[in-house]
Amino acid sequence: MEKTEKYLTPDYEKQHWWESYADALGVEYRQCVEEGLDVAEYENLIECVRAMKKDEHREAMAHHIFAILSNAPTVPDYPYNEPSDLDGIRGARRGGIAKFAVPQNIRERIRGAWYGRICGCLLGKTVEGIRTEELDVLLKSSGNYPMHRYILSTDVSQNMLDTFKFDLSHRCYADKIENAPADDDTNYTVLYQLIVDRCGRDFTPDDVASMWLSRQTKNAYCTAERVAYCNFVRGFSPPASAKYENAFREWIGAQIRGDYFGYINPGDPEAAADMAWRDACISHVKNGIYGEMFAAALIASAAVEDDMVKIILSALAEIPQKSRLHAAIEHIIQMYKYGISAEEALADVHARWDEHNGHDWCHTISNAEIVAICLLYGGGDYGKSICMAVQTGFDTDCNGATVGSVLGMKNGISSIGDEWTAPIKGRLDTAVSGIGNVEIDALIEKTLVHISEK
Repeated sequence: MEKTEKYLTPDYEKQHWWESYADALGVEYRQCVEEGLDVAEYENLIECVRAMKKDEHREAMAHHIFAILSNAPTVPDYPYNEPSDLDGIRGARRGGIAKFAVPQNIRERIRGAWYGRICGCLLGKTVEGIRTEELDVLLKSSGNYPMHRYILSTDVSQNMLDTFKFDLSHRCYADKIENAPADDDTNYTVLYQLIVDRCGRDFTPDDVASMWLSRQTKNAYCTAERVAYCNFVRGFSPPASAKYENAFREWIGAQIRGDYFGYINPGDPEAAADMAWRDACISHVKNGIYGEMFAAALIASAAVEDDMVKIILSALAEIPQKSRLHAAIEHIIQMYKYGISAEEALADVHARWDEHNGHDWCHTISNAEIVAICLLYGGGDYGKSICMAVQTGFDTDCNGATVGSVLGMKNGISSIGDEWTAPIKGRLDTAVSGIGNVEIDALIEKTLVHISEK
């Protein structure tokens, strides 16, 4: 008789670390500390479990640790108030919410926002994941420092290919593409147009979760989104899907998803932030949620306000005043007002956040600070601002896309030169099932329809 296994286990070595809570325990501990949870007594335990062989026993220990950390109390005198529910967030705002009429030139602004995002994303996508010590060498050796244009395939030497830690082969170079390549930063913008089209402006978090499952494969999602996607499959609904064994719950993933909600609510940052919350809560908590609300409100405000400080303050009014993100952006504004240079402000970000640490590199707050700096110090110049966002490092495609989206909405398509738009030839590739390769003009026209339905 054939011998029967007592139980079957997966090959844990083949699991992507985003999908293994045990692999992410180091991030989890850092996340808990930043949230103000009293977890210091578990640090040694966490390190011991991380060091275990990757097997079912390590996974079981990680599950027990999650249960412990989920019930950890907050340390005394934690200075922040950071709810994740919408009523709690609204109650913790500083007030002063403003609403304005849709501007007459909204078509030009929406066109600018779409192209601004797509081109800013492309600029950063070429070097997404690089660290600045190698990025600076690449830019300086090719006469592109300070950065002022796309990185081309001809900028890359054989020595760079041989010696850089960052793999520069098979990247999306502007001189080699047929149109704008698929990227999560633009996939979400297209996907959320589809959600609004199918479910209406009153879509729910469950609608978003359902659309995620039906329109993109697992590999289209990263970090917190990957965890949430797997949680949907396991039967977790929002907001539990954002919380269960999700060490990445305050990373940048939600912040890159809110642009479309700003597009279809020009002049109404509160409505944009409300939609952003309905999306963000399926995969993020606290500052992870605030990042998307902030980004959506930035774009909605940029449609009707010229002063960048006022635009940023309007967006800050949508998130809790005593949150870490609010304090971080206020710090950036104060540096700007006190005459601190752009170089000093960006150096301050690098001093407080370590780009070589994945948590710092991919966190909502570090990247939101970069976005705010580039919007303030870029002087409204599209090219200068997106180049500053990418040259700074960290999450280059995300920050280039967000900065480009805000400025495109603020200044319209005429502010974006042909040198940025020509390589994409008016088309965008996506990973969204049923959409695939799409004309950007079609996306723009549908956006205008959704604005008219408000």
